[in-house]
Amino acid sequence: MALATPLFFISLVRAENPQDLQKLLSTGECINCNLSGANLSGAHLIGADLRGSKLQGANLVGANLEGADLTGANLAGANLTSAYVTNVNLKQTNLNGVNFTRATIHDSNVYKASMNDLNLTDAEIFNTGIGVGGEDAQIPDWD
Repeated sequence: MALATPLFFISLVRAENPQDLQKLLSTGECINCNLSGANLSGAHLIGADLRGSKLQGANLVGANLEGADLTGANLAGANLTSAYVTNVNLKQTNLNGVNFTRATIHDSNVYKASMNDLNLTDAEIFNTGIGVGGEDAQIPDWD
């Protein structure tokens, strides 16, 4: 059963670089990888290390990113509808055009992240420097 599970995910997932995708799914780490356009819908990426990775246009609908490190990653245009984004490091991340509809975003670091044109419809945001209305909030960095 343990061997069948990774194979199941591989058949459902597509990315710009299949080797990078395989690395992420087998190790939970893929630093500076090209996962643009990857279908990671429903993926359990708890604690994943994706620093500096390219995830433009990725499908992360319903994905669990709890504790993931996406420092400096590019998620422009990614779909995180109903994603679980708790304790995620999004420092200096490109979040432009990300769809966070119905996402749960708690206790995440968005220090110096680019956040233009976010879709926050029905998102639950707590203790994270994302707001509505153009107000410049003081966003602290994690120590």
